[in-house]
Amino acid sequence: MSAVSATATDVSERSGLPWLIIAAGSVIAMLTFGPRSAMGFFQLPMLADTGWDRTTFGLAMALQNLCWGLGQPFFGAIADKFGTWRVLALSGLVYAAGLVIMAFANAPIWLHVGGGVLVGLGVASGSFGIVLSAFARNVAPEQRSLAFGIGTAAGSAGMFLFAPLSQGLISAFGWSDSLVYLGVLMLLVPLVAIPLRGNASSGRQSETLYKQTVGEALREAMGHRSYLLLVSGFFVCGYQVAFITAHFPAYIGDIGIDARYAVIALALIGFFNIIGSFSAGIIGQRYSKPYFLALIYLARSVAVTAFLLLPQSPTSVIIFAIVMGLLWLSTVPPTNGLVAIMFGTRHLGLLGGIVFLSHQIGSFLGVWMGGYLYDRFSSYDPVWWLGVALGVFAAIVHWPIEERGVARPAMA
Repeated sequence: MSAVSATATDVSERSGLPWLIIAAGSVIAMLTFGPRSAMGFFQLPMLADTGWDRTTFGLAMALQNLCWGLGQPFFGAIADKFGTWRVLALSGLVYAAGLVIMAFANAPIWLHVGGGVLVGLGVASGSFGIVLSAFARNVAPEQRSLAFGIGTAAGSAGMFLFAPLSQGLISAFGWSDSLVYLGVLMLLVPLVAIPLRGNASSGRQSETLYKQTVGEALREAMGHRSYLLLVSGFFVCGYQVAFITAHFPAYIGDIGIDARYAVIALALIGFFNIIGSFSAGIIGQRYSKPYFLALIYLARSVAVTAFLLLPQSPTSVIIFAIVMGLLWLSTVPPTNGLVAIMFGTRHLGLLGGIVFLSHQIGSFLGVWMGGYLYDRFSSYDPVWWLGVALGVFAAIVHWPIEERGVARPAMA
């Protein structure tokens, strides 16, 4: 083969996206993100049947988010070393088991074990961090933001589809059987994940020039100012979106709006989330990711403030859902893109997982505080306003983040 034709082939390979891998990862993101985003619909019917209070349900969802966060760095590291498919296959089995245990929970402990710990670990082992790391290994650096946007948009589609699906199942079969049906769906994950075989040493963009142990990668990241700012800012994203996911259906009822608008609102968040996530992938390829993230967090605070202060009605709920949908997961592509730019893809599952652990600590607090403060004050307002303040904080800490790789010694 001539040098010219070899170069042309190489360019062609770099310019084309690996659509089978992206399609498989997108379906998995949709499946794993869908049921957990619909948990809020199960709260009131479950509590009506069991007699438990909102703090009990809120703690289970908070544990789910915490286990999701704690598990992701470990599952990310396992996927980096032993392969993405193995971790995703485990995800489907653990996720299904958690939903089934939650369905038959006859005491709070089983709700916490099934819906909290196991579902959380199931999401952790099949979440965006695992899927997007596989994408990063198989697309050129200039295409990563777009690929991340596609995968995140697919997860958003899961939220859009599973909101009406879950509510329809609950209406037709009750909350318990509905959880079982969702658990059966999770058994599709190991099959769909087959194209995502491979670890950090495989793929088109595998990194062979700079080898690091896990300990070296962690020390490098923990000494990197921009990475630490990114970690602290992503905490806010988790607090804001997890609170709305778990408590917004109940909040709608509390302010006297028909419950069907909660279904409409979460479906709209999911639909516009698709647009926002995909757009974020495109924007992140062309403009500063830190500045873009700062604007997203600031816009969230403005949206919540307007929703709380203006007259609340079905129309305001719909407008709020559309705006929040555009801003919902639009943080994910630029955040993961920044980690890949800073440190490369060799330990992306681990280092991206640590960023997401911060997100899930925020999720734990948002969900748990939502239930706890509501039971104390009969109002969600304190949690809403704390989210507004945190959004301003996140905008501030993202502004000075530097979008460049770490300096490393050249290697032969």
